Amino acid sequence: MLRNAANAAKGAAKKAVTELSQYPKPGEKLHGFTLLRTKHVPELELTALHLQHDKTGADYLHIAREDSNNVFSVGFKTNPPDDTGVPHILEHTTLCGSERFPIRDPFFKMLPRTLSNFMNAFTASDHTFYPFATTNPQDFQNLMSVYLDATLHPLLKQTDFTQEGWRIGPENPRAAEQGGQAKPEDSKLVFKGVVYNEMKGQMSDAGYLFYIRFQDHICPDINNSGGDPQKITDLTYEQLKKFHADHYHPSNSKILTYGDMPLADHLREVDAQLALFDKIEARMENKTPIDLSQGPQTMTLSGPVDPLADPDKQHKTSVSWVTGNTSDVVESFGVSILSNLLMDGYGSPLYRGLIESGLGTDYSPNTGYDSHGATGIFSVGLTGVQEGHVEKVKAEIQKILHEVRQKGFDRSKIDGYLHQLELSLKHKTANFGVGILQRLKPKWFTGTDPFDSLAWNDVIDAFEANMARGGYLEGLMDKYLLNDNTLTFTMAPSASYGEDVAAEESKRLATKIQQATQEAGGDAEARKFFEERELHLLAEQGKTNTEDLSCLPTVHVRDIERVKEPVQLRDEVAHGTKIQWHEAPTNGLTYFRAINTLENLPDELRTLIPLFTDSIMRLGTKDLTMEQLEDLIKLKTGGISVGYHSTSSPLDFHQASEGIHLSGMALDRNVPQMFELLQKLILETNFDSPEAAKQIRQLLEAASDGVVNDIASSGHSYARKAAEAGLTRDAWFGEQVSGLTQVKFITSLAGRPETDQYEDVIGKLKQIQQFAIAGSNIRTALTCGADSVSANSQALGQFMNARPTGSIKFPNSPAQTFSRDVKAFYPLPYQVYYGGLALPTVSYTHADSAPLQVLSQLLTHKHLHHEIREKGGAYGGGAYMKGLDGLFGYYSYRDPNPQNTLSIMTGAGRWAVDKNFTNSDLEEAKITVFKGIDAPKSVNTEGMARFTSGVTEQMRQKRREQLLDVTHDQVREVAQKYIVDALAKQQERVAFLGEKKDWVDSTWNVREMNVNGAAIEDLD
Repeated sequence: MLRNAANAAKGAAKKAVTELSQYPKPGEKLHGFTLLRTKHVPELELTALHLQHDKTGADYLHIAREDSNNVFSVGFKTNPPDDTGVPHILEHTTLCGSERFPIRDPFFKMLPRTLSNFMNAFTASDHTFYPFATTNPQDFQNLMSVYLDATLHPLLKQTDFTQEGWRIGPENPRAAEQGGQAKPEDSKLVFKGVVYNEMKGQMSDAGYLFYIRFQDHICPDINNSGGDPQKITDLTYEQLKKFHADHYHPSNSKILTYGDMPLADHLREVDAQLALFDKIEARMENKTPIDLSQGPQTMTLSGPVDPLADPDKQHKTSVSWVTGNTSDVVESFGVSILSNLLMDGYGSPLYRGLIESGLGTDYSPNTGYDSHGATGIFSVGLTGVQEGHVEKVKAEIQKILHEVRQKGFDRSKIDGYLHQLELSLKHKTANFGVGILQRLKPKWFTGTDPFDSLAWNDVIDAFEANMARGGYLEGLMDKYLLNDNTLTFTMAPSASYGEDVAAEESKRLATKIQQATQEAGGDAEARKFFEERELHLLAEQGKTNTEDLSCLPTVHVRDIERVKEPVQLRDEVAHGTKIQWHEAPTNGLTYFRAINTLENLPDELRTLIPLFTDSIMRLGTKDLTMEQLEDLIKLKTGGISVGYHSTSSPLDFHQASEGIHLSGMALDRNVPQMFELLQKLILETNFDSPEAAKQIRQLLEAASDGVVNDIASSGHSYARKAAEAGLTRDAWFGEQVSGLTQVKFITSLAGRPETDQYEDVIGKLKQIQQFAIAGSNIRTALTCGADSVSANSQALGQFMNARPTGSIKFPNSPAQTFSRDVKAFYPLPYQVYYGGLALPTVSYTHADSAPLQVLSQLLTHKHLHHEIREKGGAYGGGAYMKGLDGLFGYYSYRDPNPQNTLSIMTGAGRWAVDKNFTNSDLEEAKITVFKGIDAPKSVNTEGMARFTSGVTEQMRQKRREQLLDVTHDQVREVAQKYIVDALAKQQERVAFLGEKKDWVDSTWNVREMNVNGAAIEDLD
């Protein structure tokens, strides 16, 4: 009875976080702050409080909500003065040590000392912010103290600037120790630096390059905050320190807290930090785009050639208009709806007129309405344009806009977007607070009232009132788009672009070395300076594994629950399927999943499943166009999808199953329509339509266009998949459908002659259609409120009964053999490298899996981050253990020194065996593992590991206890057995992506990616 009373009181206290009565009234003071105003937002179940720091004027927004996943962020307005990337480099260096925490890299040292589920720092175009999220109150206080000290009192040591920003040094930092014995390639002087290499990687992405060069011209007053490698090397250490002094001040800051923790505690801690400063004039100037009111402007620049795309379709071009002040949230919302109506979906007028017509293969990276700045920018553009068609694009865009203006807009389409908004408000995500932060921050820094941004219903009501007066969206078109006040921006392919960039870097390096030679008094003196600085940096970096970390706060393993309350699930067999029910509060939503397991699926069909799932969302049916289907999906669901599924067995990682995965979300009342739409898309898509071949070609060309950029954005993932594919059946499946093999396959199909009608492809797509939801191996899962179970079961029954009844039988396939080489290299046009090394280990339920998981964190935080990032200059690197897949591996990301990295990877196991890990090391590794395991989960993801992969609650609990109980001896034993011994037996698989150089010798199997127009059976 007492316990129930206590729980009731606790619940009442939690509910009070949104009740205004517990807070001061506007004008009253609390811990150095004055409360300016408050607003309750019932549709988001939150209360917002806007405060100002009395002494410094710092802006503070607290969002109280019944959510245990609390968020903190401190941010500063940081308009970049030039393209040297000073805001970006400062973001890195502030996290390298501060007055209260004077150790190397406290940010990364905190990663294994916190249970946070989100922790990062971001440089935006005109502001920089440092957010985290955690459910643990002590953890929140710990991280807030580290973040505030890092930003307001950083050490900003010169060695941090040279490590994170840029420097000149020998390719191999140890070359100086070898004197004249160093190899020429090791002692060669090169540009180095984490940000320098990161941005070289970014600039290798043709999509990013187009976007950033477009920004340079539409808004030249906002320089490249990330940094242009050609300009980064102009930044000096003194300029970095001055930028911090000018911008990282409380008067120039905006602080946000979110969640159910007490506001008073936050204010007390923040005031203690801010009160050390006096108020200065804030640097909150908003930069605006160019004035286009005097008529059209054009700009054409050169860019790289995409080796995997059609050589005749390499131009990118866009047309842009400057719109209104984005602080008018109602008008800005209206323009965003207008943007969606014009270009979202295959049935939209701009898609049909520009892409379906063949003028381009996909939208350009800047297409859409950009409301992040103080002034909006509306752009429409294309990639994959033939040179002779570039000038036609603008005229066609303007023609389409005028036609739309004459015709007007279908109200049902508008309702579809408003329905999606309604569902987004109802869907309970685990990271709601981080989402709120990311939505509010950009506009808050450009002058939009955050209370306006939060007031969803007010905005929609005002929008509806404007619509009721008639002609509202048409009026926005008249106001902003139906004129020639435009910027046309084009990027033309240059075959010599990569060589030109490399030549510029060589010339710039030579100039910098010549300057250093003159300052030092000679070549030998300059080289000595560079080498000694490199050795000094190495010595500084060497302290990272020996320094005393006791100044850093931490949580402890004892804070982690040993027994986790299981998710309540219920199994039922009905309607010819096994159903997993999860009855939980879902705010009136139902979430559906199904997996149709397929045995002996032929390789030629597996590789086509991604194209099948794209095609059924593109081609339409005999009675409904894709435009009509898209409208129904928006009006009746929160989204439906069909995809490929594969999983290892938790009992034996060498075994795997695969199939077709279905998912959907809808309001409870619309569940029958959701099932009807899934059924119609899968079973009735018209592959015999006269337009089918053309539409499939457009899908293939869109997927191929810019694929080199897509690979670069997650190159380490592709490298890992390529390495893992030679080790297990599930990894091989995954690489076939989402790795470089799939990329090669799709680009080859896209490269077929224009006359090809894809008869062979369409025939196989129709085969997939026949078995996608047929047979008796389908299992389903439904998450919904208890009051919706009966109706949902009935709707599911109707769906199951309407499926094809025939059984699915494929010929028995021969035993799987993995022919992948130990070392594979994929030549791709990047200025940096991406790599992976993978090893087979044990299954999820094996006792050694837990210590391997802990070992991966020990290696990442105690060794690989230090060696690959800090010393090697890569943007990222580490170890991982995929428990379900039984694979242990290493990766590097945007890596300038792949040979060195591979050496580090192959030696990491021996390092772990020889290392005498402390109790603190082991504790931190376990904390890192559990912050992923115990991160808050959205209700629709609960119980999904059991449904998709067969991981039961008993398995999860046993593994939890094994992880908590991992010992030093277990870590050493698994490092020896599964890494050192396995490498000695050459059980590893290695893959690297990047520019092919002399070090890629005969020990590597070079797997060229360039393919054109192959038949399906020609591709392995």
